Amino acid sequence: MKTHKNSVEIRGLDLRFGHVEVLKNLNLDVNDGEFLVLLGSSGCGKSTLLNCIAGLLEVTAGQIFIKEKNVTWAEPSDRGIGMVFQSYALYPQMTVEGNLSFGLKNQKLPKPEIAKRVARAAEILQIESLLKRKPGALSGGQRQRVAIGRALVRDVDVFLFDEPLSNLDAKLRADLRVELKQLHGRLKNTMIYVTHDQIEAMTLADRIAIMKDGLIEQLDTPNNIYNRPVNKYVAGFIGSPSMNFLEGTLEGNSFKFADHSINLDGYEFTRQNQSGGVSFGIRPEHVLTGDAVSDAVFSTAVQVQVIEPLGSDTLALAELAGAKFWIRLDGEASVAVGETLTVGLRPERASLFLHSDELRV
Repeated sequence: MKTHKNSVEIRGLDLRFGHVEVLKNLNLDVNDGEFLVLLGSSGCGKSTLLNCIAGLLEVTAGQIFIKEKNVTWAEPSDRGIGMVFQSYALYPQMTVEGNLSFGLKNQKLPKPEIAKRVARAAEILQIESLLKRKPGALSGGQRQRVAIGRALVRDVDVFLFDEPLSNLDAKLRADLRVELKQLHGRLKNTMIYVTHDQIEAMTLADRIAIMKDGLIEQLDTPNNIYNRPVNKYVAGFIGSPSMNFLEGTLEGNSFKFADHSINLDGYEFTRQNQSGGVSFGIRPEHVLTGDAVSDAVFSTAVQVQVIEPLGSDTLALAELAGAKFWIRLDGEASVAVGETLTVGLRPERASLFLHSDELRV
């Protein structure tokens, strides 16, 4: 699907509103045909970056290239992009067919070409039966399909999605996620997608760019971001519940915290000869319980404080060395509040971060 050619290149991008820096010397390469997700909490700059790519915001410094063409100062209509917004932005007085064809008519395309593109988009999105309806007669999911269709008919190289599913209920979001993934598989176009929803990011993306304070903290595959976060912020941001952190010190090949010591044989260090204060991070599903504890390098007893049954699995909250400590158990697990659980840790499933710079050790 992919080539090594970049579809979108961003070089040294700055955006300031007065004295407020929103994007700071940001660089990003998006591969041809890639599904890239910009993920972060509110105010991190992800939608702002998307709007800069779209040409809806004027950048303070830096350059933007789409298909090797410098579009930094180009009008949105000249950038070869299709954009899908959170709010659908449909014309209520027009039918679905009218909404799909409106932009094409403005471009003065021949009627047969317009009809062909509308028919193709309607078929791909399975909205052929809705073409004569107006937006008011559509469900939220149907309206979002029409909004996606309006971008599809433009026949562009790059699609930009700004939190397109956030107005939908959970079931519909899950259904449309699958449809978007299938759509990308069929079209092979470059897609850049903004969300604050981790599940959307993990399930849709070829790569995720995690943003904070106008900077990209980590750009990598979902698997690498989940299992090898580059810093403590990324480690804590991804995952629900988030990663457990035990605070202590790194001394040689051991992590020491409270009255405990964990031998780190098996941990893959990214920086050698480090020492001092560290956070030892472990995800709730990597905490060993039951018979699996016999394989652990370190084990200890904790008392269960809260139980959260989720059906497929059960979450138990305990405390270890003064820190909240989540444990993910099988959904059939029999566990009660106040019960003592023996838990085990294996260092190869952990992530260590120095206190001084919060970067992975």
